[in-house]
Amino acid sequence: MSEPKVLLDKNGRVATVTLNDPDRRNPMTDTAMIDAIVGAVTEVQNDTSIACMILTGAGSAFCAGGDVKKMRDRAEDFGGSGQDIADYYMYGIQQIPLAIYGLDVPTIAAVNGPAMGAGCDMTFMCDFRIASTTAVFGEVFVNLGIIPGDAGSWFIPRRVSWEVAAEMTFTGRPIKADEALQRGLCMKVVEPEALMDEARALADVIASKPPRTMRQAKRLMRAGQKMDLPSFLEMAAANQALAHQSEDHIEAVNAMLEKRQGVYKGK
Repeated sequence: MSEPKVLLDKNGRVATVTLNDPDRRNPMTDTAMIDAIVGAVTEVQNDTSIACMILTGAGSAFCAGGDVKKMRDRAEDFGGSGQDIADYYMYGIQQIPLAIYGLDVPTIAAVNGPAMGAGCDMTFMCDFRIASTTAVFGEVFVNLGIIPGDAGSWFIPRRVSWEVAAEMTFTGRPIKADEALQRGLCMKVVEPEALMDEARALADVIASKPPRTMRQAKRLMRAGQKMDLPSFLEMAAANQALAHQSEDHIEAVNAMLEKRQGVYKGK
């Protein structure tokens, strides 16, 4: 039997999703890989015991993005009419940004190596990026005469300044880990052997908080990007009222006053 395209490991309240096609550097345009990513992310979203997700790649690369040889050969989903290719994007790879954006739990990209094209975009779909010293961020679509068809042009300007996003998009220049840190593409750079420990440490801090409150907080941040202030304040008031009635809120207040770690049940 072949290895699964994506591995999903749940440890406590933290889920780790690993792209698992290391011999090919974890390309993400194959239907099997796309379906596996969407399936794993959906399972994380539906499991209310999970409070944080780590996304990483097996082997030496995070994700190589699209299969350039298939593009050259007009093979499989890169063939057919323009409408056929548009349908492939809409009903295929574009399901990944919809799934990751729809996650109510915080997400950490542990970028273990090159993240190119769609792989680069996937790191910016996450809330945090922690990079290995071997990581490379490459928004390389223009080098192939195409554009980011998987929402990179939507996510990246929301994570970094317009100038940085434009330079990445218009030049197609790969950016190594040290420069990525300097330019705000990632929050930290660590040695390869420390990457998953660093990602897990951040995930554990997040997962130690009241889990339903964490999901509420992320939904509010996401909503705040597209709502006017009066509508947002009304939404925040409603969510705050629900939070005040939760058992975890009472436990959190008592824990703070008693100077101890809270024990939360998601209720």
